Amino acid sequence: MTRLLVFLTIIATSTPALSQKDLTDSQHLRALLEEVRQLRRDLQTATSAAQRVQIALYRLQLQDAAVARATRLVEESHSKLTDLADARDRDQLEQRLADLKRDLERIARDEQQWRAKASQAEQQLRDEQIKLDSLHSLLDQLDQALERTGNSSASASNR
Repeated sequence: MTRLLVFLTIIATSTPALSQKDLTDSQHLRALLEEVRQLRRDLQTATSAAQRVQIALYRLQLQDAAVARATRLVEESHSKLTDLADARDRDQLEQRLADLKRDLERIARDEQQWRAKASQAEQQLRDEQIKLDSLHSLLDQLDQALERTGNSSASASNR
């Protein structure tokens, strides 16, 4: 790229004498120079878009991991709640009420804690899912922008 610019600079500075003889060479050089400038702008645009896509993909990976963690926590909470509900069979507790009263109170505390954790985990899952949906939307927008950039570059090069 640098060699091309040096070459074009040498040609541009040495052509004043020649341009008096042949004006079309100067016009051709100007057209080439403009095309090089346009290619440079297109390359900068493509590089910027690629960097933004990489950032969005990295954020998407992080968000997917966060959603997976939140999902696992919700499933664990629901499983524990199911186990605790099974442990509270009232007939068995009434037969051994004196011995199991402490266990029943502990289970009630645990259930309350797990309900709170389940509620928090569900909220976290909803929050993470919203972020994931937002990132998917961002990727769709980037894809559309890249497609438009590609189409405009293609149409500009066809001119």
